[in-house]
Amino acid sequence: MVSTRKTPDKDTNQGPFILDNWMLELDKYYPEEQLQRIRKAAELALVAHEDQVRASGEAYSTHVFYVADILVELRLDEEAIIAALLHDVVEDTEVTLDEIKLNFGERVALLVDGVTKMELVNNSNNISKNKSKREWDSAESLRKMLLAMVEDVRVILIKLADRLHNMRTLSHLTIEKQKKIAQETMAIFAPLANRLGIWQIKWELEDLSFRYLNPDKYIQIAKLLTERRLDREAFIDNVMTLLRTEMQSANITAEISGRPKHIYSIWKKMERKGIDFHDIFDVSAVRVLVDNVADCYAVLGIVHTLWHHIPKEFDDYIATPKGNNYQSLHTAVVGPGGRTLEVQIRTHQMHERSELGVASHWRYKEGSRYDPGYEQKIAWLRQLLEWQDEDSNADEFVERFKSEIFEDRVYVITPKGNVVDLSAGATPLDFAYHIHTEIGHRCRGAKINGKIVPLTYTLKTSDQVEILTTKTGAPSRDWLNVHLNYLKTSRARSKVRAWFTQQDQEKNIRAGRNILEKELSRLGYSQINQDNLAEQLGYKNSQDLAVSLGKGNITLVQIAEAAAALISPLQTQNVVTDFNRSSPGQDVSGDIKIYGVGNLLTSMARCCKPAPG
Repeated sequence: MVSTRKTPDKDTNQGPFILDNWMLELDKYYPEEQLQRIRKAAELALVAHEDQVRASGEAYSTHVFYVADILVELRLDEEAIIAALLHDVVEDTEVTLDEIKLNFGERVALLVDGVTKMELVNNSNNISKNKSKREWDSAESLRKMLLAMVEDVRVILIKLADRLHNMRTLSHLTIEKQKKIAQETMAIFAPLANRLGIWQIKWELEDLSFRYLNPDKYIQIAKLLTERRLDREAFIDNVMTLLRTEMQSANITAEISGRPKHIYSIWKKMERKGIDFHDIFDVSAVRVLVDNVADCYAVLGIVHTLWHHIPKEFDDYIATPKGNNYQSLHTAVVGPGGRTLEVQIRTHQMHERSELGVASHWRYKEGSRYDPGYEQKIAWLRQLLEWQDEDSNADEFVERFKSEIFEDRVYVITPKGNVVDLSAGATPLDFAYHIHTEIGHRCRGAKINGKIVPLTYTLKTSDQVEILTTKTGAPSRDWLNVHLNYLKTSRARSKVRAWFTQQDQEKNIRAGRNILEKELSRLGYSQINQDNLAEQLGYKNSQDLAVSLGKGNITLVQIAEAAAALISPLQTQNVVTDFNRSSPGQDVSGDIKIYGVGNLLTSMARCCKPAPG
């Protein structure tokens, strides 16, 4: 559980009493001026949600306090706490965004607006029977969510806290809604928490989702954990005592604690390795926190001296951090009594980042320390804006989002020594497009660790990659053939597709403009404004009209009709009057004038020249 402190759980009639108790808990975290702003927001939330109840029968205001309390535990700033208290008032009450902006400032209003835009699905916890049911397109909504997240990362932290409390109270909904919300949580919110390094929320979201998606397995593993709890606790106490003694002898200051294993992670490991519960090495585990990196490796030496190390069960995430900047040493050993044991070793700062992830930035954002891990995560979020520009439709965007976030990662090195994070299975071409679109287009070869390799080579962690390019070049359509394995990431494929689309676009524009000019000249409308003509036909501008003409999506008859409709009524009237007044038989030369049409070879039929009398 992220939060263990007392939060309001009674009806809103007891709001002031509850609010006072809750505010007392915040004294240790926020100065008086900020506390007053938080209290003002809390009072507004109590009034705004006064007549609303949740599916559980609780006052709706309890939900916003729980969400805010989770963020207090993460030590977010007062703007995020205020936004959490007000995150539903714009959508569900009469309070407007302008009122929030007036009372709490523009940044709080932007946070509330961002959370409002992040709705992914129908609101499962309808607060009134009269509230209309919305039909959301999940792909387009996901796009909105991610773009909102990029503007201020606190938006996604508020949404994660909101989803966490909803998952904690999911038992009050129907089984169908429980499964639907649990699937969304497992597919989108838990991976986002993981990507942002907020492991507290990630683990709880996964366990709660697993409970509703696979209740039989959940109960089975929970029961096995409970049956072995007393025995395991005694074993862990013995291990911690031995470690403390060794640490003191080595003059290493360390904080040692038992680490609970999460149910979903146990099941996932059983499925992945095809093993039984009793073969899981890290059901029993301890965590050692030290002051610096040197002490981490010193403790690792002590652990391996005390107990036999299990081969292939060691991971150095300090030297090679995970994609979410997680750092720690993991090792599995055969501990006292021949029982397996996992030991995690990290510094206090690494532990803070692993538990709070990107949220840890707010713990010391007013100080002088710089957190490169936080900046890396923000840089990743900013890349989503580029994704939105490149992807032509929402389904492709969702595919990109899932492939970039959910897959395993591979870390390769540029010739200058920079580390590049790619999806596992990526090729040198994926690397080239990751560096720059033009480098990808002009790529003709690659060197891995100084040796030339095919462009279909699968990159491995620690590979040094050098791209060989030509001065001018273009991608090959073969690169889009999935069977040839040139490209792994959807981002690179999108860039190649965009290049070919652009080439076709330019051809269509040239052809369309040529057709349009010829037709207008033939009709005698050369002076007509082409942008006005495009608007008449429902296009944004003349370029869009030219593209449509080039593709053959619009006919010349439609062009002629739209052009005629743009002529002023007076001119049209004159044309009709003059035409009706003219007499073909009066023109001895045989020249005919047809209004609206020019440069046509004409001749009079004999029937139009009757003999006199």
